[in-house]
Parts: sequence; structure tokens; C-alpha cells
Amino acid sequence: MVIDRGTTVSGRPIEVRGSRKVAKEIVVFGWNAQFAETALINGSPGIVVAPHGRLHLALAFSVEGDRIDGDELIGDAKRLEALQITVLPDTPTEE
Repeated sequence: MVIDRGTTVSGRPIEVRGSRKVAKEIVVFGWNAQFAETALINGSPGIVVAPHGRLHLALAFSVEGDRIDGDELIGDAKRLEALQITVLPDTPTEE
């Protein structure tokens, strides 16, 4: 996981490796989950966080086969402006 400097809190890493460590870093940003929506970010799967309709964070995934093999947390305003984002519609899950 690569975390841009516009997103990091002082003292937090900007690169994290290993699924367990990545999961722990994502929890740090978990307070944003209530504003999260699935999206295509530059054509790839991801998540955007937009409290009150204002884009705050984007989590872009890179996929290899059927696995997520990397992700980038983007919070820098200029980088967010440059992203091509398509929010995906909610779809019901099968039970």
C-alpha cells in the first residue's frame, strides 16, 4: 500500500507491505467508512470517500488475476482533481 503525503499523519509510513499491516493502516482511516462508495478510479476498482459530496480520499486498487496486488491511498487535493472517477451504483447482495 502506498499512501500519498497529502494523506499521511506525521509519523505514519508512506508505504506498507503485507496484508496484515495494510489492514491495520486502513483501520486508521476507518472513520471515513460512513462516507465511502465503490468506484472506478482511472478505470480500475477502488473506493472514494466524499463527506457531504466533497472528495476527501480515494483508495485505488491494482488487480492481478483475481487478487488485489496493490493499493494506493490518495488524499492530495491536486492528485484527487486529476483522477477520473465513476461512482458505481449500489447493487443488492444475494443472500
